[in-house]
Amino acid sequence: MHQNDEKFMKIALLEAKKAAAKAEVPVGAVVVVGENVVAKAHNRKEEIPSPLGHAELLALHKAALKLGRWRLSEATLYVTLEPCVMCAAALWQARIGRVVFGAFDSKAGGVVSLYQIGEDQRLNHRYPSKGGVLEAECQIELKNFFKTLRSRRHE
Repeated sequence: MHQNDEKFMKIALLEAKKAAAKAEVPVGAVVVVGENVVAKAHNRKEEIPSPLGHAELLALHKAALKLGRWRLSEATLYVTLEPCVMCAAALWQARIGRVVFGAFDSKAGGVVSLYQIGEDQRLNHRYPSKGGVLEAECQIELKNFFKTLRSRRHE
């Protein structure tokens, strides 16, 4: 584990909490270059509304605008939930340097759990990934959100 993985994942968790406060699935993402946070975002699918409102996509977009380039090969993305296939492909397109995530996603994970897009030898760019950073904290956010959502449906 890199020295500051937990530090930056805690920032992503704060973003996830912002999403939950807006009744969005609590996923937060942070793009870091060196030791600097370049962009932060959280899920906004309901708010925008758009299927592209994933925290990872929003953070990548903000980082590209701030840095003035779409290639983010020197950047690390920290995200509280393993990226889905769409987001994993966007990370490939962005030529991301590294991906660090909290909770694994056995139903939609595109980095480790179901697909390994970042490691696919058929693609022209690959990126290393590390899962399970502050996994319990990330899972708690998700579990609490869905528990609350289910209880509201039964009222």
